[in-house]
Amino acid sequence: MFWEVTLDLLKGFATTVEIFGLTLLGALPLGLIICFGSMSRFAPLKWLIKTFVWIIRGTPLMLQLVVVYYGPGLLGAWAQELNSTNAFINWLATWEVFDRFLAVMIAFIINYSCYFSEIYRGGIESVPKGQYEACQVLGMTKTQTFFKVILMQVVKHIVPPMSNEIITLVKDTSLSRTIAIYEIIWNAQSFAKSDGLMWPFFYTGAFYLIFNGLLTVIFGKIEKKLDYYHN
Repeated sequence: MFWEVTLDLLKGFATTVEIFGLTLLGALPLGLIICFGSMSRFAPLKWLIKTFVWIIRGTPLMLQLVVVYYGPGLLGAWAQELNSTNAFINWLATWEVFDRFLAVMIAFIINYSCYFSEIYRGGIESVPKGQYEACQVLGMTKTQTFFKVILMQVVKHIVPPMSNEIITLVKDTSLSRTIAIYEIIWNAQSFAKSDGLMWPFFYTGAFYLIFNGLLTVIFGKIEKKLDYYHN
């Protein structure tokens, strides 16, 4: 039974790691784009982005998962009830419930990109303006200033909060079971339902601890390598 549980949990953990990896792949660059939008000098865009980030950060990820997964189907049903000749309404009527995994990825990427955008913004704004002015006096271009002076200082400032968010992401992947994604905790729960076993739930803790332990070591080494960057 132990090996049966282990193999099943490994399958679930593979899904957990997949959600984790794809979320980072999408949220890290999207967060930077959102960050630039929230720092834009174009006021309407700036406040639109800030409002969007406020909504996403202020509502539970579980709620966002439910909205993304069930939302299209509900809109489609509503559109069909209207029986409208409007092209947009008819287009809504063709919507069906999202694929579960796709819904998870959309919700997770949007959620974490908003959190990452605030971390990026804080890192960029933490660099003293005097350094930008000094680079201008030296005749450096904006590109040279960013890549040769600013970038590594920003990276140093964002590594600690970014590492915390990434470790939180590992644990948040368990929320995907809300819409029946077979991640590691879902698989552990199946043994509780079928065989009345509780210990697989505790066993999942070992998987999370090992994975987060490795991430902690990696981020610790990154922070040490950036120690020589001081303001």
